[in-house]
Amino acid sequence: MGIPSHLSAGDIEEFGREMDAIRNEVMDSRGDRDRAYILRVIRWQRSLALGGRIVMFISLLALPLSGLPYAGWPQFLVVLALGSIMLGIAKIIENMEIGHNVMHAQWDWMRDPNIQSNTWEWDNVCPSDQWKHSHNVVHHTWTNVIGKDPDIGYGVLRVTPVQHWRPKFLAQPLINFFLNILFQWGVAIHDLEVDKILEGEKSLASVRPMLRRIVWKASRQLLKDYVLWPALGALLTLPAALVLQVNPAAVALAAFLLVAGGNMFANLMRNVWSNVIIFCGHFPSGVHHFSKQDVEGETRARWYIRQLLGSANIGGGKLFHVLSGNLSHQIEHHLFPDMPSNRYPEVAPRVRALAARYRLPYNTASLTRQFGSTTWTIWRLAFPGGRIKAATA
Repeated sequence: MGIPSHLSAGDIEEFGREMDAIRNEVMDSRGDRDRAYILRVIRWQRSLALGGRIVMFISLLALPLSGLPYAGWPQFLVVLALGSIMLGIAKIIENMEIGHNVMHAQWDWMRDPNIQSNTWEWDNVCPSDQWKHSHNVVHHTWTNVIGKDPDIGYGVLRVTPVQHWRPKFLAQPLINFFLNILFQWGVAIHDLEVDKILEGEKSLASVRPMLRRIVWKASRQLLKDYVLWPALGALLTLPAALVLQVNPAAVALAAFLLVAGGNMFANLMRNVWSNVIIFCGHFPSGVHHFSKQDVEGETRARWYIRQLLGSANIGGGKLFHVLSGNLSHQIEHHLFPDMPSNRYPEVAPRVRALAARYRLPYNTASLTRQFGSTTWTIWRLAFPGGRIKAATA
């Protein structure tokens, strides 16, 4: 769609200078309150994760006390579910507000060796170095440029009429469902560009080193969530089972499976939430796409405009913004990816006002509206045709 024609070359460069001024003002003012924020979020997240696991383990104590075949299941399962939900929220915060933003170098200025973009490894099956390449380098450089940004539909979805329709897109509502529940696995293989491998544009041999890294990271995650933590839960039930003369093997097996199930539910929570937030920031109605010709000789000012037009915000309160990793401010994140995420809410009104002054659209709406729009886009464009709907300011 290109840069709006009503802007002159001078307008575009002045827009870029004003955007630079916003960025520089915030980056120059980073300090104690920002440091306190990220340290507080990390502390809360780790406490919530530990608390969730403790609640899950406490629920297991009911197993040997209940006798066989285990009386009082409803009450016991409610406590187990509470622990799983706490763990799920902790995983959401770790991936969204902490991991994603730390790996964007938003907190490198602190010089804290434990919170650095080049050493952080997040709670996700995708190796952080591969994610930083596909996301930080490729996606943020070429946001919504057809043929350059693999995040446009992630190689499997048609999310703009500019993409030529193929029969394979008829399956995209089903594919989208599986992307939703298995999102971390989709992220893990994203940098492999599986679509290019299947079409013969890349060889399997060329991605073997990346595959080995994914297997290494995924095996660690699977071991942690589905072997070690469940085994610890099983061990905790054994003393009580032996004292109460309840079949220890049956109790331990039940505890193992229940903890594994609770961890699976927590991962499902994280996957679904991450998918919804990210899709609503990239694929709702009104988001612009660009051709390779549009970005030839692109200046920083034009890059700013492309980021503004190629992203969408989601309205919500303070807790919602934290749970979304402040990607509810997707526009500000694309404009200033290395700005501390806690600053996005304060710069958003200034960015919106600047966009209005230059008569540029600022795509923002409620979660329900953005999600509905995104879902409609995915379903409608599974079929031939479609049309580009212009964004409104």
